[in-house]
Amino acid sequence: MCKSCPVIDWEKAIATVASFGGAPKLGGVLSNLIVWYDRYDRSQKGLVGGKNASLGELMMADLPVPPGFAITTDAYQQIWANHDLVAEINQELAGLDHTDLVANMEVSTRIRKRIEDEPVPAATVDAIGASYRALADFCSQPDVPVAVRSSATAEDLPDASFAGQQDTFLWVKGEEAVMAAVRRCWSSLFTDRAIAYRHAMGFLHHSISMAVGIQKMVDPVAAGVAFTLNPSNGDRSQVAIDASWGLGEAVVSGEVTPDNFLVDKVIREVVSRRISDKEFEYCLDEDGTVVKAAVPDDRRRQACVSDDDLRNICALARRAEKHYGCPQDVEWAIDRHLPEGFNVVLLQSRPETVWSRVPCKPIGATKDPVRSIISTLSAPIHTR
Repeated sequence: MCKSCPVIDWEKAIATVASFGGAPKLGGVLSNLIVWYDRYDRSQKGLVGGKNASLGELMMADLPVPPGFAITTDAYQQIWANHDLVAEINQELAGLDHTDLVANMEVSTRIRKRIEDEPVPAATVDAIGASYRALADFCSQPDVPVAVRSSATAEDLPDASFAGQQDTFLWVKGEEAVMAAVRRCWSSLFTDRAIAYRHAMGFLHHSISMAVGIQKMVDPVAAGVAFTLNPSNGDRSQVAIDASWGLGEAVVSGEVTPDNFLVDKVIREVVSRRISDKEFEYCLDEDGTVVKAAVPDDRRRQACVSDDDLRNICALARRAEKHYGCPQDVEWAIDRHLPEGFNVVLLQSRPETVWSRVPCKPIGATKDPVRSIISTLSAPIHTR
């Protein structure tokens, strides 16, 4: 049976979500290693990777994002100063038969262990430790639980998507555990899937770098994704929301058939709902470990979000769409410790990549004037 984490003082986080000033600014030699989300600048995108850049953008737009920071690609690149490491990994990859799945996995395992065993400069360890302590102080919680998230520089390219190929670690607590998870994120640039995909797409293995995100963990009642268009037909007048109990990993990975809703962007009414049998959820066990647990029978076929929740999710997804100026694929969660009305937080936003490439029909091409008006009213405003 899952249990919730101890109640956290989120009131402070709500009051300062747009100005995360609780952590000291890291200057001098550390400034190229750590970027706080609230101080993100678009010129830093190449340093922080796609996922971190998205979180920084969302916080810049005053959207509710759990506080955190990025460990830049400069920290990752330091380990490649060891020419022996580079030579060993190149040798492993040079003779690899990419059609041999077993060999691919074995090579990946050896490369990842070698990277994780590589010493990290003391200044980098100190910078990460000092930043984690600052985040814990800001959240008024020693050993604050965090999500340690891979953020590769090649995520969500127009002609290739590396999203989902690298690792994320949830509910990590303490400086040593955080540092170990960071190493595993770095090494996950060489998962067997990532190696095979780069080969198939013609990318050089060392042309992609890895940043890591350290973000205050949320304890979700429910979580999921939202598309600011209908993914079944490209209708931009609707927001499609998938939701399931607990952490969103079950939805993102496709392990659970989520509840599905369509919300009209203009009138914000739920126009379609499909409630699924949600057999399990990812949540905390008695020891504070994330586990896959069976959902009690009384909740399995119950909607995991209310209509008010859906309207709030819709509103935040639309704000992300307006900020970026194009349809978005948004990850969200409802934190059980935040007050109702303020409990929806955003964990990621990326451009929708399927229907966004389909040209919009000219207004004169539609035979439904009402639909044309609604589509015009719900179209995002380009801000850049």
